[in-house]
Amino acid sequence: MKISFSPCPNDTFIFHAAVNGIISDAPELDVTYADIDITNHLAAQPDGPDILKVSYAALPWIQPDYALLPCGGALGRGCGPMILVNQEESTQLDPRKLSGKVVAVPSERSTAYLLFRLWSAQNVPNGIGEIVVLPFHDIMPAVRDGKVDAGLVIHEARFTYPDYGLGCLVDLGHWWETDTGLPIPLGAIIAKRSLDIDATIHWIRQSLEYAWKHPQVSQDYVLEHAQEMSPEVAQSHIDLYVNGFSRDLGEEGYHAVHALLTRAAQENIVPPIDVEALRWDRS
Repeated sequence: MKISFSPCPNDTFIFHAAVNGIISDAPELDVTYADIDITNHLAAQPDGPDILKVSYAALPWIQPDYALLPCGGALGRGCGPMILVNQEESTQLDPRKLSGKVVAVPSERSTAYLLFRLWSAQNVPNGIGEIVVLPFHDIMPAVRDGKVDAGLVIHEARFTYPDYGLGCLVDLGHWWETDTGLPIPLGAIIAKRSLDIDATIHWIRQSLEYAWKHPQVSQDYVLEHAQEMSPEVAQSHIDLYVNGFSRDLGEEGYHAVHALLTRAAQENIVPPIDVEALRWDRS
C-alpha cells in the first residue's frame, strides 16, 4: 500500500509503528516522505497514493475517490502558523504596512495560507504585494537575509525563529481561535475509498496508541527524518501537534474544518466543498 506523509516529527511519530511492522493489522507500507506542498498536489492527481497526509486547505481539490479520515492528522490550539519579520521590525511594524510587501509562504494550498489570506483581508487594506512559495525550511533564512519582507511559517519554526533574528508579527492561530473559538485544522489524513477504510482507521489508531505508550521506541526513526532538528525541538513538535484530535476529530474538529473552508470559499480563496460528504464516519 502506498502512503505519503511529511518527514515532520508528528507524522513519523504517529506512523512509526505501522511503517516498521509493529502493528500486525497494518498492511505493508511503501512510504514516500514529502513536503506538504507536494502531497497536496499528489492528492489532486488521479493516480495518487492510497493514503496521504494533506493540508485541510487542499481538500477542495482532492480526487473524489478519497475520503477524509477522523484520525492521524493535526488539529489543535496554540499551534497555528505565524507571520515573521526581522526582530527589530516585529515590535514596530503595523500589520497594515504589509501592503505591497513580498511575503513567502510554504504552499498556496495550506491552512497557513488560508488563514493568512483571511487575516490579511481584514487587516491589510490594500493587499499583499507578492506571494512567493518556498519550502518551509527556506522561509526563515529568506526573511533574515532580506530576500522577502515577511514569511509565513509552520511546524517547528514556532520554536526556532528567534535563532534567525526574527520576531513574530502575527500569530494566526491566536487570531483564528479568538475570532472563531475553534481549534485550527492543519493536516488531514485521506485514503482511497476502495480501501477497507474502517480497517485503515483501526491500524492508524493502533500505531498512534503504540507511539504514546512507547515514545522512546520511535525516537531514532523520528530524528532520522527530522532534518537535523534537535531532540528537544522534535519532542516539542510532537507534544504540540499530536493530541486528542489526532486520535479522533470529533464533532468539534469537523466543525472547525467546515468553518475554515466555508469562510475561505466565501472569500473566493477555495472552491465550495461539502465537508460532510467527504468525511468517512458521517452518520
